[in-house]
Formats: sequence, structure tokens, C-alpha cells
Amino acid sequence: MQAVATTPFHLDRLEPGQMSRAARDFAERMAARRSVRHFSPDPVPIDVIEQAVRAAATAPSGANIQPWRFVLVTDPQRKRALRLAAEAEEREFYERRAPRQWLDAVAAMGTDWQKPFLETAPVVIVVFEVHQGPTTPKPYYVKESVGIAVGMLVTALHLAGLATLTHTPSPMRFLNEICERPAEERPYVVMPVGHPAEGVTVPALTRKPLPEVLIHR
Repeated sequence: MQAVATTPFHLDRLEPGQMSRAARDFAERMAARRSVRHFSPDPVPIDVIEQAVRAAATAPSGANIQPWRFVLVTDPQRKRALRLAAEAEEREFYERRAPRQWLDAVAAMGTDWQKPFLETAPVVIVVFEVHQGPTTPKPYYVKESVGIAVGMLVTALHLAGLATLTHTPSPMRFLNEICERPAEERPYVVMPVGHPAEGVTVPALTRKPLPEVLIHR
């Protein structure tokens, strides 16, 4: 068996009270996170987005292959093309392909085929799964790995004071052409990022209480 290179690892060991406060503070900050569909066009510092992606790219991945690619779209013409292509697919989905159960489930969210946020948000991050290709190795647990990275990206952006929305047009292959990405990269999610529009509101939703989602054994 090939020897595995190692490096020292250190994690500060907090007192129980410090651990509880840190965990509670983080949970409370994340409880304030909401998906936003109306963005201000005001620009955001691109280095903030880059550092959030840097954090997301530290996510665990199968065999440490790191099967993700983050494309930052800021060019107005490219964002316009992205919106038009997404709306074409979404209109077909909402009007013809979507099952009634799905339409009923999202009715309270106020969503439809129109996606202006893809154009008004100052930054749109398109996340791709990277599969095996001419210059890329075979990845393992791709969706699980990329899903964790996207969760960390949402968290990092929220803690930096920016709003996000995870959008998954169906199908999404048009994103390869718009973002100029090779075939071995498959679109995973589209994420507009920015400040919320002035006076924006969000659906009055509730989260399941902790006892409903946490089981002790």
C-alpha cells in the first residue's frame, strides 16, 4: 500500500460554555438567512465573492477530487443571455412539464417562470459538477461533494452580509455554452448574489422545530 503523506492538524479545544455559545450564535445567525428573489443592482466587492468561493472550495469531497467549478458571471450581456435562456426553459417547465403536485408545493413561494434576478443581481455564480474528462480524473460522490460545497458557499455569503438564491432551471445544459465550459462539467445550481432590493419581502415561512428534525438514540 502506498504511504499517505500527512501534515499536523490542530483545532482549538474550547471550554463547554464557549462551544455552546459559538454553536448557538452560529445557529441564530443562520436562522436569519432567507432566499431572496429581488436584488439591488448595487455592485458588491468581488473579493468578498472570491473569498466565499475559497471557503466553499474547502468542503470535503470523495477521494479529495474536489469536483466543482464556480463561474462568476458579472457581464451584463452574459447575464441577459443567461436570463433569457433560463426563462425559456422555465416557461416550458411551468406551463407544460411541471406536475400539479410541484406547482401546488411552490405556490406559497410566489415563483413562476420569470427570473429577473438573473439579470438584476450584480453577480451570478454558476456552480458546475466536474466529471471525468480528457484532463480531469474520475470523481466520486460528485453530487454529495458539490452539495456540501454549495451549502458552505451559501453560508459564507450570508455571513458576509449578502443575499442568495439557489436556482435550478430545468434542463440546465445551456449554461455550458453561456459560461463557455466543457462537456465534462455539468451545471449544478445557479446562484444570484447581492444586496436585497429596497423594501424586499420574503414569504412568511417557518422552519421545523428542532425536536422534529433531531433524533437522539
